[in-house]
Parts: sequence; structure tokens; C-alpha cells
Amino acid sequence: MITILPLLLLCVCAPARCVFQKLYCTIADSCDCDFRPNVRELEWDLYKNVFGQHLAQEVLSEEVARFLAQEAPEKPLVLSLHGSSGTGKTMAGDMLARHLYASATGSPFVHQFIPTLHFPAGGHVQAQREQLKSWVQGNVTECARSVFIFDEMDKMAPGLLDVLEPFLGPSHVVFRTNYRKAIYIFISTAGEEVINKAALEQREAGRDREEMTAAELQDAIARAVYDNPTSGLYNSPIIRQKLVTAFVPFLPLCRHHVERCAQAQLCQRGACGRRDVARAAAADMTYQPSPGHYFSTSGCKSVPAKINLLL
Repeated sequence: MITILPLLLLCVCAPARCVFQKLYCTIADSCDCDFRPNVRELEWDLYKNVFGQHLAQEVLSEEVARFLAQEAPEKPLVLSLHGSSGTGKTMAGDMLARHLYASATGSPFVHQFIPTLHFPAGGHVQAQREQLKSWVQGNVTECARSVFIFDEMDKMAPGLLDVLEPFLGPSHVVFRTNYRKAIYIFISTAGEEVINKAALEQREAGRDREEMTAAELQDAIARAVYDNPTSGLYNSPIIRQKLVTAFVPFLPLCRHHVERCAQAQLCQRGACGRRDVARAAAADMTYQPSPGHYFSTSGCKSVPAKINLLL
């Protein structure tokens, strides 16, 4: 499981070695704190297990590979994942973290933030901002290659993430700590209307889904997220100053994608042969728009519950 707060974590080692290791982790080109990236395995995992998302597969693989190829990155890698519920955003974020560290998602240098848990509504936003700044600064000091995942961004108070702006730019090096080697992943449903509209227009025009490119959606997603009061990046300088490396679109899922999700779930339960159940689960989902009924309203999110009823 991905490590969640509290976040000021130490390398596990003998005292003398630990001092050297922490210093090395903050200034070296590759962090010795368990950082063992495997881009090929990431590409394969995304291809095999994130269904119907050729755009996300391409962008995530390319941006991670490009970032890791730089001995001295100019800025951190900041990926913002967008799309409807159940399309694979959280799964993809977990996969990225899993293929960066030798200890996979058990690494103490992968940190996940969930607004309802770590920044509950009604809390003092300024105090939460200071706490978040301290957490990020402390953990990047421990390991320059730290990964920060912010899930459910639509439940985060506007302005809270703005405190990260100095860490995401090209020149943030303080007390020998290089903040430009960290990776930030934002996950949100904001922008889903833009993405779903583009997918629908592609389908109704008779064009193949795989012909869509991420580049044609970047500006539209950025505007939609910036203008959305519940996006977590509403009116944020993070977007104004173009500190997001890439906005990663997750397309709405068609019935055959949902069926593949169901088949994968059945295989995990040792019931790969029950293709009848996979078909029935996909058929029992709700699809939109009307007319057409092309895309699942809940993606693959309800698949496990459907399978429980059908088995």
C-alpha cells in the first residue's frame, strides 16, 4: 500500500550510513533511497490493465521516460490526470509509483494525499497550507526523488495547492535540496465534460477513437480545470504559470472496455472462463448519451459489485 501521512520519514539504515544516504538522496542524480525506475514495466502495465486509455498510456509513458532521462531536470514532473469516475486515473497513478521504486507501492518515499482525510472540509485552510508546505519540503529533503499523489482533487479547498507553486518551478533549490527531481500527480474529475465531448464528437463523426491525440485536448482541459471552482486548481497560479507538465485525459469507456474490466476481475478471482458473467456485467451498466448509449456512466467502478451479484 502507498505510504500515507505522517510524512517526515527516515531512511532505514545504520546511523552513520543513514546520514550519508540522506545527503546523497538530496543531491545525487538518482536517489539511493530505493529509487529503481522501470519505464518498460510501466508501459506494459498501463497497456495490459488500463483499458480504453491510449492517450493516458502514451502521455504517462512518454513524460516519465523523458523526465527520467534528464540527469538534471529543469523542473519537477507534474502530471494532472483528468476524466470521469471509473476510467482508471487512480489505478494509473498507483502503477506509476509502483514502477519507480524497488519496494513498489510500499516505498516510504511515495506519499498520497486524500482531501477528506488529510485536509477535511471546515479546517483552517491557511494552517493546512502551511502543513502541506512543511510535509512536501521535509520529504523532498529526505529523498529528492519523492513522489506525491493528490487524489480526489475535486474535494480539495481552492487555493490549498497554491502553496506548492514554488516547489513546481524551475529554480527551487534550497539548502542543497534539489526540488526539481520530485514527481507530482494530481487526480481529478474536473475537465471530464471537455474530454467526453471530444470523444463523443469523434465517435459521431465516424472517426476511430485511437486517432484522438492528447495534444488537441491540453489547452481545453487546462481552461476547464482553471475555471472550475471545485477542481482544486481553480484560478491557480500553478496553471497560469504553466507548471503542469501535461494534462492527461482519460476517455469515457465503451461497453467492450467495461467487459474487459469485468473479465480482468473474474481472472483475479480464479474464474477466467466465465465470459458470460463479464458480458452480463457490462450489459447491466448504464450508458450515455441518449440516443446512442456509447459510454458507461460509471466506467469500471461498479464492475466488482456487479460481479458479486452475478456469480
